[in-house]
Amino acid sequence: MTISNLKLGVDVISAHNLLPKDGQGSSNPYVEVCFDGQKHQSTIKEKDLNPVWNESFYFNISDPSILQSLTLDAYIYNNIKATQSKSFLGRVSISGTSFVPYSDAVVLHYPLEKRGIFSHVRGELGLKVYITDNPSIKSSTPVIDLAQSARHTFHTLPKRDNSEQPKHTPEASLPHHETKYVVNEMKAPEQIPPKLIHTHSGSSAQPVDFALKETSPFLGGGRVVGGRVIRTDRNSSGTYDLVEKMHFLFVRVVKARELPAMDVTGSLDPYVEVKIGNYKGVTKHIEKQQDPVWNVVFAFSKERMQASVLEVVVKDKDLVKDDYVGFVRFDLNEIPMRVPPDSPLAPEWYRLEDKKGQKIKGELMLAVWVGTQADEAFPDAWHSDAATPIDSSAASSALIRSKVYHAPRLWYVRVNVVEAQDLVPTENTRFPDAYVKAQIGNQVMRTKPVQARNFNPLWNEDLFFVAAEPFEDHLFLTVEDRVAPGKDEIIGRVIIPLSMVEKRADDRIIHSRWFNLEKPVIVDVDQLKKEKFSSKLHLRVCLDGGYHVLDESTHYSSDLRPTAKQLWKPPIGILELGILNAVGLHPMKTRDGKGTSDTYCVAKYGHKWVRSRTIVDNLFPKYNEQYTWEVFDPATVLTVGVFDNTQLGGEKGSNGTKDVKIGKVRIRISTLETGRVYTHSYPLLVLHPTGVKKMGELHLALRFSCTSFPNMLYVYSRPLLPKMHYVRPFTVIQLDMLRHQAVNIVATRLGRAEPPLRKEVVEYMSDVDSHLWSMRRSKANFFRLMSVFSGLFAIGKWFADICTWKNPITTVLVHLLYLMLVSFPELILPTIFLYMFLIGIWNFRYRPRYPPHMNTKLSQAEAIHPDELDEEFDTFPTSRNPDLVRMRYDRLRSVAGRIQTVVGDIATQGERVQSLLSWRDPRATAIFVTFCLVAALVLFVTPFQVIGALAGIYMMRHPRFRYRLPSVPVNFFRRLPARTDSML
Repeated sequence: MTISNLKLGVDVISAHNLLPKDGQGSSNPYVEVCFDGQKHQSTIKEKDLNPVWNESFYFNISDPSILQSLTLDAYIYNNIKATQSKSFLGRVSISGTSFVPYSDAVVLHYPLEKRGIFSHVRGELGLKVYITDNPSIKSSTPVIDLAQSARHTFHTLPKRDNSEQPKHTPEASLPHHETKYVVNEMKAPEQIPPKLIHTHSGSSAQPVDFALKETSPFLGGGRVVGGRVIRTDRNSSGTYDLVEKMHFLFVRVVKARELPAMDVTGSLDPYVEVKIGNYKGVTKHIEKQQDPVWNVVFAFSKERMQASVLEVVVKDKDLVKDDYVGFVRFDLNEIPMRVPPDSPLAPEWYRLEDKKGQKIKGELMLAVWVGTQADEAFPDAWHSDAATPIDSSAASSALIRSKVYHAPRLWYVRVNVVEAQDLVPTENTRFPDAYVKAQIGNQVMRTKPVQARNFNPLWNEDLFFVAAEPFEDHLFLTVEDRVAPGKDEIIGRVIIPLSMVEKRADDRIIHSRWFNLEKPVIVDVDQLKKEKFSSKLHLRVCLDGGYHVLDESTHYSSDLRPTAKQLWKPPIGILELGILNAVGLHPMKTRDGKGTSDTYCVAKYGHKWVRSRTIVDNLFPKYNEQYTWEVFDPATVLTVGVFDNTQLGGEKGSNGTKDVKIGKVRIRISTLETGRVYTHSYPLLVLHPTGVKKMGELHLALRFSCTSFPNMLYVYSRPLLPKMHYVRPFTVIQLDMLRHQAVNIVATRLGRAEPPLRKEVVEYMSDVDSHLWSMRRSKANFFRLMSVFSGLFAIGKWFADICTWKNPITTVLVHLLYLMLVSFPELILPTIFLYMFLIGIWNFRYRPRYPPHMNTKLSQAEAIHPDELDEEFDTFPTSRNPDLVRMRYDRLRSVAGRIQTVVGDIATQGERVQSLLSWRDPRATAIFVTFCLVAALVLFVTPFQVIGALAGIYMMRHPRFRYRLPSVPVNFFRRLPARTDSML
């Protein structure tokens, strides 16, 4: 976008169900729109509670760099003619983080907000907000005098229809933050080894070897003690301090000039070999070139160096192995140290030498320095600890570099097939048995067949798909006639580009359209002729941006925002992850007669996936890479997985050509204390056909920083999912189908990156098979349910002991308490809330000090029967014989899978009740404990009869005062953590 022409456009569309304020059951509404010190006003609509304006206003953007921190305010007022004054009807505030380009903008109906505690408002305001740089658009005339605003005529533009879209196309989006990973200055990590502080277990029966361990490593800013970084280096910055600093020797090979010819033909195919001790890196060769350009960076880990001299050798591809063109030598003690933010070291020309140390013809441009992971050259460099013995060239390093991936923005595509008109079947002797087949990419949906006795079949069915930006696919619809079982003939088809489909962010009505059906007639093999005829298809098609497209297990969602950017709220915090190292990994392949692994880590949160560099031939790899994410909702989960890279040099691991999963870690953000640094060693637990196995341990450093504490507390009162999930919910079957399609789209898109993030990695990180039947999961969910109700069982046993006078003193005290509460019923509720408040305060000293992790006892993975494991790892559908048993077995698995989900959901609700006072989510427990104290005080001074009357009236309130969105207590309850985070 051109900054000088940048403007904020606001289309004031309409309002709905406004509050009457003129004393005659109506209002005279108008809208004032304010932004960055500018104010515009719409026209006044007389006697209209559902006004339609369709007026556009444009604001100058004085400083685009602070655009995201600004706010657009729209106020609706009632014009009072008699006194030339106004009365407040409601307002809407839109944060600058929600502003999008014109191409992404849709009309959104915002519920009106109050101006103060005593304001009374109702209704909605429809706005379309976007950014444009069209130079032909001029800023609207601002309001100067509010006293004269009711009589002022404003410059407005009529609403555009689809045929009058402006020719300008603003840029795709505003600049956004890019994530880097940097390391601070620190002492060498080998000087102070990590110290084991505590060993925790998620259950009394959890084996110690499978438990989480808290460590105290020496990170970039200093030693981590008690969740805080104790700084030992005053010069080190605290911004990136969650990884151990590692020193690398960087060698940038830029180019060469005037290289001597090595044969009689005068040709030269040069390449460069960088050697230090037993490690070497090789550039690609340049054919027939005496002035080649490489511009490649090599990085050698200093802790694995066993030499004091660096050699940079220029060789000819056609020469024998031991011969070369020339070389340059460096003494490691003379190489300078570079610490960012120092500028990159300037490369220099170096004269080549021969074997005798004599200067020869030819020069090589090099830059050699010592740096850390903070260096800009680190991500794209060839690494000595990540080089495969099969191929040490710089060209092969594309498969082992660390990368950041951004998953595509997904949309739900809603296709409402209404009816068809004047169908012409291929056989005139029968009525067509017609249905519509819709297809987007690999997704295919069909309506039910309808026998059209008047050649005008009516379906009125909704078909749903998932599509990803940019919308390169087309929507194909074909009307087909079921002539006979297994034989269908095409009557006509329609092709709709998804880029032309209308977007919406709420549940407003989408206008239907009639499309002409085209009938393809095959002329020959190489040609397809189209003949148009009068048949038509009636459709409503839209891209639904008000939903969150579920592409991962709902229990472990890392993002809950809707697709439409206008609905996004500002972030509430920052999540920082330091991937330190792994220890004791199991070998995944055999090389040179010994077991080894080539491992990398993948972390997933929100739309951003990160992949660490691959550490080759090492069962104790050190990654020390740091990444950050913006957090929009604490009820989300970070997932970190470890994989073995099987794509190097054409090798095949134990799983064929697929990258092998070693294990993964899940961390729920709401269980983290704000500002605390969590340094733990996570056991990598994987369930195999022979049982649960520990594949090693992964050391992570984690910190959640809150940027707006009030906003974070406010999120606890909001619905977990966007509004559309409650206004127009999907069925469970539809969600499962759409989630499967979404995972496939994300896997396909990330698989096209370089290096590709493979499909098996995406599916494992997204828990794609979590819905399938498992006897082990069913038993685990059942015992979770029994654990939830164990408190009720204990109360029942205690009451039975009271009734049987097992302990006479306790029984007498209970009788006295019972008689007191009967005599003073107003003390019942205050006593209960005060009791829960005291329990919550008492449990504060026992609050968890670490994030929850996989629990083998809870998952019923320790003593599982071999036959049940064989059933869990069996294919779906089953491969067991005979066919009859297989059919019944598949049906049982499908039904039982639903049952296990229901049992798990019930257990989840009970576990959320338990987490109210357990401090697993410290903010939620603090909110509830505070509420209990306030409720106890309020109920103490309020008569019980008043409370009972108000509660009864509220429960029996009129439907007019009920809302489709969940209430604040329900939203708060659904955000509480459950023990699903500890399930394998």
